[in-house]
Amino acid sequence: MKTIRHWVPAFAGTTIRAATAFAIATLIVACGFQLRGSTELPFRTLWVGFSDASPLGTEFRRYIRSGTSTQLVEDATKAEAKLQVISESREKEILSLDATGQVRQYTLYYVFVFRVDDGKGRDFIAPTRITLKRDISVDNNTILAKQAEENLLYRDMQSDLVQQLLRRLAAVKPDAGLS
Repeated sequence: MKTIRHWVPAFAGTTIRAATAFAIATLIVACGFQLRGSTELPFRTLWVGFSDASPLGTEFRRYIRSGTSTQLVEDATKAEAKLQVISESREKEILSLDATGQVRQYTLYYVFVFRVDDGKGRDFIAPTRITLKRDISVDNNTILAKQAEENLLYRDMQSDLVQQLLRRLAAVKPDAGLS
């Protein structure tokens, strides 16, 4: 039996890969995908009322310093905007029990309440509550691993919260409504 060999130019494989890469890049750009750039806030200066021990405050300050042109100030009277932390809490609630009454799942909550004003009695953002939640299963055989997973989920919620807070600050229109 005779076999027939197809003649394929050596560059055909490279051309196909390049065309495929170009098609994928075109589809990604066409759908509106963009890498997250820096967030610009409508304030030149910002005072933040996080406690020094707050991990959320630390991450928020780090992002403001590295990802925006807004300057953080220590003196609230010198700030164009003041972010006041009303409350920040982490909570854990039982979600389900097994037949023996042992906890099978928890719901973790990260609750943050804040307001942003101009220091002269005018609210840019009225008191607002952001609540994030994640579910976690419990396995008594892997307690340390589940504690590490819980900490990881809280850190994930913290990062989510920072991004939400930045988006809300970026949407503020400081000049709207001024006479």
